[in-house]
Amino acid sequence: MSDFDFLYDHSEETTTRFVCFIGEALHRFDLAIMTTTRYYGKKLVIDLQSGRSAVIGPDDLAEEGYLEHVFKVTEEQAQELVGFLSQVIGSIHFTDI
Repeated sequence: MSDFDFLYDHSEETTTRFVCFIGEALHRFDLAIMTTTRYYGKKLVIDLQSGRSAVIGPDDLAEEGYLEHVFKVTEEQAQELVGFLSQVIGSIHFTDI
C-alpha cells in the first residue's frame, strides 16, 4: 500500500462545537471544540483565527501560563478563555484502561 510506518490510523465519529465570543477585553475568540473518545476525555480546542490547537482538560486550565503559551494570548485574554472553557471542558475519563 505505502512505505509509511503508521503508528495508528483510526476514524471515528466526533462532535464539534463552533463558538465565537468577545470577552471584556474586547478580544474575539473563534473556537472549534471537538469531543472525541481519544485523549482521555480532554477536548481538542482549535483557535480558528490563528490555527493554533491544543488538547485541553481541567488540569491544563489550572496550569499557570498554559493558555497564554499555546494560543499566544495575553494573561487577561487567557483568563477570559479559562472562564469560558471551564464551562465546557468536562472531567477526564480513562477509557483506554
